[in-house]
Amino acid sequence: MAEIKKTMLSVDGNTAAALMSYNFTEIAAIYPITPSSPMANYVDIYASQGKKNFFNSTVKVCEMQSEAGASGALHGALTGGALATTYTASQGLLLMIPNIYKWCGELLPAVMHVSARSLATRSLSIFGDHQDVYAIRQSGIAMLCSDSVQEVADLSSLAHLIAIDAEYPVCHFFDGFRTSHEIQNVEFLADEEWKKLVPWDKVKAYKERALNPHGHAVTKGGAENDDIYFQGREAQNKHFNNVLPVAEKYFKKVSELTGREYAPFVYYGAKDATKVIIAMGSVNETAYEVVTDLMNKGEKVGMVRVHLYRPFSAKHLVSVLPKTVKEIAVLDRSKEAGSVGEALFEDVSTALTLEGVTGVKLIGGRYGLSSKDTQPKHIKSVFDFMLSGKEHHDFTVGINDDVTFLSIPVDENYEVKHTYTACLFYGLGSDGTVGANKSSVKIIGDATHQYAQAYFAYDSRKSGGVTRSHLRFGKDPIHSTYYVEHASFISCSLDTYVFRFDMLKNLSNGGTFLLNTDMDDAKLIASLPNRVKYQLATKKAKFYVIDANKIALEIGMGRHTNTILQSAFFYLNPQIMPYEEANAWMKKLALKTYGRKGQEVVELNYKAIDKGTEGLREVKVDPEWAKLPFTRERAVTGDDYFDSYVDVINTLDGYDLPTSKFTEYGLLDGSMREDVTYLEQRGIADRVPLWNKDYCIQCNNCAFVCPHATIRPFLLTDEEVNNAPEGLSELVCDAKGPATVKGYKYVIQVSPKNCVGCGLCVKECLANQTAQKLGNDHFALKLVEAKSQFDKEKFATYLYKHTEYKTDKFPLTTVKGVAFLMPYMEVSGACAGCGETPYYNLLSRLFGKDLMISNATGCSSIYCGSTPLTPFVNDKNHEGPAWANSLFEDNAENGYGMRLATDYKLANIARIFNAALESETVEESLKDLIKSYLANVKNKEEVRKLLPALVQGVKDSKDEAIKEVLNYEKDLLDKSVWIVGGDGWAYDIGYGGLDHVLASEDDINVLCLDTEVYSNTGGQASKSSQTGQIAQFTASGKKTAKKNLALMAMVYGNVYVAQIALGANPMAAIKAFKEAESYNGPSLIIAYAPCINQGIKGGMVNSIEVEKEAVACGYFTTFRYDPRLVAEGKPGLQIDCKEPDFTKVRDFIMKETRYAQLPKINPTECEALFEKNVENCKLRWERIKKFGL
Repeated sequence: MAEIKKTMLSVDGNTAAALMSYNFTEIAAIYPITPSSPMANYVDIYASQGKKNFFNSTVKVCEMQSEAGASGALHGALTGGALATTYTASQGLLLMIPNIYKWCGELLPAVMHVSARSLATRSLSIFGDHQDVYAIRQSGIAMLCSDSVQEVADLSSLAHLIAIDAEYPVCHFFDGFRTSHEIQNVEFLADEEWKKLVPWDKVKAYKERALNPHGHAVTKGGAENDDIYFQGREAQNKHFNNVLPVAEKYFKKVSELTGREYAPFVYYGAKDATKVIIAMGSVNETAYEVVTDLMNKGEKVGMVRVHLYRPFSAKHLVSVLPKTVKEIAVLDRSKEAGSVGEALFEDVSTALTLEGVTGVKLIGGRYGLSSKDTQPKHIKSVFDFMLSGKEHHDFTVGINDDVTFLSIPVDENYEVKHTYTACLFYGLGSDGTVGANKSSVKIIGDATHQYAQAYFAYDSRKSGGVTRSHLRFGKDPIHSTYYVEHASFISCSLDTYVFRFDMLKNLSNGGTFLLNTDMDDAKLIASLPNRVKYQLATKKAKFYVIDANKIALEIGMGRHTNTILQSAFFYLNPQIMPYEEANAWMKKLALKTYGRKGQEVVELNYKAIDKGTEGLREVKVDPEWAKLPFTRERAVTGDDYFDSYVDVINTLDGYDLPTSKFTEYGLLDGSMREDVTYLEQRGIADRVPLWNKDYCIQCNNCAFVCPHATIRPFLLTDEEVNNAPEGLSELVCDAKGPATVKGYKYVIQVSPKNCVGCGLCVKECLANQTAQKLGNDHFALKLVEAKSQFDKEKFATYLYKHTEYKTDKFPLTTVKGVAFLMPYMEVSGACAGCGETPYYNLLSRLFGKDLMISNATGCSSIYCGSTPLTPFVNDKNHEGPAWANSLFEDNAENGYGMRLATDYKLANIARIFNAALESETVEESLKDLIKSYLANVKNKEEVRKLLPALVQGVKDSKDEAIKEVLNYEKDLLDKSVWIVGGDGWAYDIGYGGLDHVLASEDDINVLCLDTEVYSNTGGQASKSSQTGQIAQFTASGKKTAKKNLALMAMVYGNVYVAQIALGANPMAAIKAFKEAESYNGPSLIIAYAPCINQGIKGGMVNSIEVEKEAVACGYFTTFRYDPRLVAEGKPGLQIDCKEPDFTKVRDFIMKETRYAQLPKINPTECEALFEKNVENCKLRWERIKKFGL
């Protein structure tokens, strides 16, 4: 037999699927959704690089407007004779279901690769389980499951081979995140080996039966009636039954080629096992470890891996079961309320019955929903539960169910011994820790040829949340698909984490702890909690510290400490590889990673690598610390909801929350209480702004642009100053302005523990800008070391929460006046310097107490609703934004439904009041109030004044009929209904619904936060992306123009439309919001929002400046179109910017990586694309003016 060519690569599951599927794909119809998006992105990158598939062509990648669109395009491509593939997950997979039925019925060789993910039910979750793939099992599609990254590398190709040979669609799935994002050093068969397996006769036959007017002109997709539909479906039985033998054939061939056993069902365990677990997905890797360990201890246990879930062969399942089995536990990573058991359990139960298996007890249970970690102890506990005499069906494992008591007991002391080295890294989202660890895994895998595994745990927030990198290295294959709980090395990139998280519980005895801190030894030791000292001493740990922030600042790396800490990691772990060798590898990878950004950036990373060892110092662990009282300190606010729920989750202890907690506080339906984010006080910034009253001009611009509302201006009475915490009186100064502020004190107050340190306020401070021009140091705001300001948090708490916001002293059409308004949104989970949240904050300031918001899934839904954190607040009257997220695709319709409900209730109120006006028993004084109410029902401020007397009058009235209106007491005041989302929603997946809502003529407001990219899913192109822009799915530069959404809405004639940019014209933005709100009809505001995905030169601290430059050059223009003006016979368009200088577009876009990289990536087309970009900017501008003027 000829030698089989193989190679080892360090990849994650998504990459493995993309690499293999590319070979068999001619057309990829795609749409981004976490966690599957990287697969489609890699395919697009390979195509842009000219990579050839097995058909000697380059894959045509087509990004559609939604998953429904992608599945439709896939259907058409397959019908037209091109082998087509898609990649999806979760709700995206559900949107494809109608077309999946068509693929199956038309016997098309479609292939979909799915990073299986949770479905949105009581809440959204981006993490992994099998709810989505189970939702398509009834369609008839063949379903193939991979348990690990290695299996993805082996079975992705098999999915395509089955589809082609069996002439039938196949869904290949693997666990989202746990497999899709886990990096492993795995073995790949050479492409030529796979190519030998392609059934070319079947490829030819498929092409020949494709729809074609030149040779195969037939009609497909007709309508059948009751006389023949049934027979037609049954006629396909033989064809479908052939899928199983075809799959068997390729399982056997792949097993021979790889040396790894594959079959529809694979048994592993004792030949005489009495207890067997059956499962699908990554949990089987954990089960493999447990079964091996228990067998070595003499226990009779086994497991069955399910690889071919559809067609589900009862015969094949039963054939692999030991004859000695007495009990089977089926583990499902899903929940199907109302069923007798989850999907896999029901299939196994049916299979045993059909095959006449008797004497075997069968139970089913749930585990691991939404990537809930499943440790070896949990699998061991299932085996302990079986044949215990206490076992029951419908059990859960891995949670504490104290409501329905379905959870089983867990042996907390059980662990599997391993030969690998395990490490754990705590980082801050976007600080580079995850990227550095991906690099480390590649270095170790490539340099030492050890097996390496990396998995990254983080919350939904893309930036600012805590990240945990779980790394393992060893000489044997690694099957540990669960979190590291026994690490020999733990690193922490933020010293405040020491106080918040119990990190060292996961440190092994004799392990090493590395902490990034600016504290000296004495201060650090004095500050460390007793818990940390106790753990260091009792574990006999080594303790090292480094001031990576200082080093990064000194060498010009800004806030990027990841490379420095990576270097320190290799230095402290010479057992992995000699440091000199690691140093060379890090520099080699730095050159490859940052080479495109220029030699200067490469050299900076070289310096960071070398400096990573120089700043290290060891802190001696005092053995006496072992005598300290060991308690877990948890700060208490006195707010039980926050202390017993929110803070528990925030400190990474939510894994242990009992089920009963979710029956409290209104949590059962997924609701969250507001007024929580301020209490979190994470202290994640290394530097925060310090205000200097002597140089402040009191413009309030700092507060207006702050993305997180953590810097605010206040006008204070003498009484408020006197009641303030000691020291505040020294910070205030006399308020400047008209006579209305005479006698008031003025102060700018930062919340230092909530500030994220973006520096945007310092950059946009008008006093600072003047000082820079004059060349002096009269700066009103400066960034200083954050910890030095923590003692001023008490001032922020007092001012933000216990003083009155003075809103009547300055015009609320100005930046200064609006900044004095209470922000009903604060401390969101958005990135530092976020371009979206200043608009959202402005919306909350203007209308917060009346806001009812439908928010599309995306960045804004995450920073507004990442459980348990919501940034919205209520005022002293318990009024505040009422916010909800439905789905991505239906946001407009969901918001429209909110408007319909509001109007329905207002109509009922009007009906009751109109009847009251005709009644002889209703008091005249009350009738006068009712008339005023009905005349001003859309004027919320007027109605708010009327309400107390109106409600009291109704309650006191002798007329009983009018009291019906008390059922609507909370609905007497109209609501400010807003539909909010990003450009991915408004321009693409939700455009159909948006168009319908704008055409409705109802009083509905829409805010599109336009980042020109799918920000939340990793930076994919949308129809808002501009020509030449590099993004995921447009790797060689976008070829088409930006969709002119504003003009499309204006064409209706009755839609208020505005484009705004805070940095260019903030007062016009304020006007736009107010005009949209006052317009009794549909309105659309498109807000230009710089995003971290754009790669802005100098970082997001320049986001406001970018908005200004974008408008000045005509890249994005600002205007307002008001149908009320047209009705008055005036031009509807009001332009809010000067005539753009389009000659500056090129200079503007080259300041952003998304454009600056194009000449290097696509040198042959870049000039033409840039020229087209400029022309498209001009066209958009001219068309807007032509229509509106």
